[in-house]
Formats: sequence, structure tokens, C-alpha cells
Amino acid sequence: MIVMDGEEFLTAQETCAILGVKPATLYAYVSRGLLGSYRQGMKRTRLYRRDEVERLTRLRGPEDDHTADDAEAHNDGRAWIPYV
Repeated sequence: MIVMDGEEFLTAQETCAILGVKPATLYAYVSRGLLGSYRQGMKRTRLYRRDEVERLTRLRGPEDDHTADDAEAHNDGRAWIPYV
């Protein structure tokens, strides 16, 4: 973690670890506007604001919350398949 002007920034590797995604997915999040990236000085290194990463983790939510019983209770017995 890097602190600049009182704000916490994460490297791509740290961000991928927190989100549980691969670098390609991280870059897709940036290109789709889900997450901002910031250049560190004159280097090609990109940084990600910790608060934005945490916001994204809250938006994604827990992935294992829905069991088969939950799917039947909320979808009239039909299994729910997320659109990816």
C-alpha cells in the first residue's frame, strides 16, 4: 500500500488479491469504468484507490450466499444463472 496526500493506493497485485481476480479482469474493470486507475509519477505503474476497491468489493457482494434452496424460494423453483 502506498499513501499519497493522505489517500491510500494499492498496486495492481494488491488490488487483484483483494478482489480475487486476475490482472486481465482488473484491467477490464478499469476499461468499463467500474474502477479508476492512477499513474504513479513518470512510471507505467498504475495504482488503485483503496476506497474504490473496497466499494467494488461491496458491490460484488458474497458469491456463495445463494444455495439451491434459496434459488427455489426466490425464483419459483428455477435456478438463477448470473449474466456474465
